[in-house]
Amino acid sequence: HRTDCKGPLARESWQPAWAREDRKPAFVRDDLGLPFGPNKYLWGNVPALDILRLGSNEGDDYDGDLSLLFAASGDLRNVVMTIARLPSSYKRSIKIAMNDRDLDIVARNAILLLIALVVENVDEAVDHMIHIWYSAFVRKSDAHLLERQIRPLVHDVCEKIKDKPPTSLLEKTWTFKGRSLRVALCKSSWDKFLSHLDVPVGLTTEQAHRVRTASTLAESRRDYLERRLYAHSPAHRVAFHQFRVDGLLLPFGSPRDDFREPNPTFFQGAGIWPMNDNADPLHGWSSEEVAETSSGAAAADMYGKLFYYLRALLGAFLARLSDTNISFRLLQADVLDLPDRLAGETFSRIEVSNIADAGYLGIHRTLAPMVPLLQTPLVNKHATLITLFMNAIIETMTEKDKKPNGQAVRRLLQYLPQRRVPISAYDPDELKLSFAIGKVLTYNHVLDRYLNGLRFRECGDLVGAAMKEEHTIVEKWPYRLKLRPGQPGAQEEFDRLMTGSVSGKEFYVEWSRVRQGVI
Repeated sequence: HRTDCKGPLARESWQPAWAREDRKPAFVRDDLGLPFGPNKYLWGNVPALDILRLGSNEGDDYDGDLSLLFAASGDLRNVVMTIARLPSSYKRSIKIAMNDRDLDIVARNAILLLIALVVENVDEAVDHMIHIWYSAFVRKSDAHLLERQIRPLVHDVCEKIKDKPPTSLLEKTWTFKGRSLRVALCKSSWDKFLSHLDVPVGLTTEQAHRVRTASTLAESRRDYLERRLYAHSPAHRVAFHQFRVDGLLLPFGSPRDDFREPNPTFFQGAGIWPMNDNADPLHGWSSEEVAETSSGAAAADMYGKLFYYLRALLGAFLARLSDTNISFRLLQADVLDLPDRLAGETFSRIEVSNIADAGYLGIHRTLAPMVPLLQTPLVNKHATLITLFMNAIIETMTEKDKKPNGQAVRRLLQYLPQRRVPISAYDPDELKLSFAIGKVLTYNHVLDRYLNGLRFRECGDLVGAAMKEEHTIVEKWPYRLKLRPGQPGAQEEFDRLMTGSVSGKEFYVEWSRVRQGVI
């Protein structure tokens, strides 16, 4: 620990290899660099949302039942955040439907929910959930839990349906003290689900470590990794690099010897680490809330802060689970098939991640199946469909939009003052400035062009929906800079944006039903 804290990465003077070797870095191409490795999103890549925000909508004293649909759910973070933030005054029942096309995501969500429902000791359940969710290697106690308590539940289903056709759809409901988990999968997916509880035959700890670091520390990606390291403060670099090396979500100085079992929910193929080299547990949570969490003496240990943040949040989630009538339903379907799979049901909130981005379904093909599943104003005037756009601004920007004006450059230099004369065309500080300029620009005019170009308003009219003028769940631009340089907290806000997964170009649109649609 002390050696790490005194190593090269912890020094203010540390420079990336491309600067020390005076060469062009690998990422200087047309693009800032594509992800490396498989493109599975087993962890969230935008911060978790409380999609209810009951106090700002129905009210803390709301006395009706609630139903929530996470139509392209990704991991469990939005469900955890929403339930953990429920006001204590809410006593009615909640139905939660989670859908994702990717079986790996559905299986991991089912496993985490089963842990939450099966393990009676809250502190033990929380630590099991943290490590099964995020650590590449787990303790014997985690492996035993999966093998002895979770696997038999799934194995029992597989045994009962072993003679069914591979494509037949089969549901299983587990009930624990009034709370239930219903999983609907085709027969072939149930068989694959079982494999998520088994480490591949012959995969040793050492082999699994090599498989993972072949992605997270790939030599061909060194410049990409070191560009990210250079964006961090020296104190943060050490913990950032440590997680790339060992993949354990633990406070920095914690003993690691017990974490020897490959996490079977990650290692599905003996030679494959399933995520790209940029995947990071920190990306799924509010960087500000995590930064404000105490991590004891190691104040710069962001992964330690995340560990304690998740301990508190999962503790609150489990507490609400124990005193609220909650039923979970997990599906593995295409979003376009959900109206058939959920026929007759409507929801108080629908969250669809960024499937409305043009590269996925686009706004027209998202609204058409989702709006009919949203409750009408007669049932719940606060019912909301939440659409996220991660790529729309980038895809709509012209060369003129990308060109920074003098005001933006002056603003940026207040965050990143030039400390010395650049030593080369690829000076790390110069590259940092060019990477950072997009963080201080505003994109309202680009958004207007995008919404008008795709005729968002008319599209909503067709299906009987309208964009909400006032957002009540999430801000329109939640990740862009809100403070001006020099204001208290402004530098910290900028530094968090520089090192996180969001760019500040992401925006949300909230929708409500207004009447019966034309189509």
